[in-house]
Amino acid sequence: MKQTGDCTMDTFLQVVGWGAVTILAVIGLVAGLIAAVITGGNKLAFMLAGIVGAVALPFVLALLGVTAAIGAGLLAILAIGVIGAVLVVVLVKALTGRGGRPTR
Repeated sequence: MKQTGDCTMDTFLQVVGWGAVTILAVIGLVAGLIAAVITGGNKLAFMLAGIVGAVALPFVLALLGVTAAIGAGLLAILAIGVIGAVLVVVLVKALTGRGGRPTR
């Protein structure tokens, strides 16, 4: 018998589906592109960071057992994706500095 925590990811994917994961990736891509244009940073790095953040945060919350994110509906999951994208893009900007390259 599976424990509740073991099937959290399966449940997450069943609820949101791969279509929502694709939408999360697009949200992250756009967030990263906007951040790169505003800051003048490396577009590719920011877009990848946005995608990672947007897709990862809902999964991380599901792994932590925050089931409210799963049950709240697609719009809430997409909002969480936006927050994740912004957080990771800000982190990348903080680590890379002005030129988009890692600081020493």
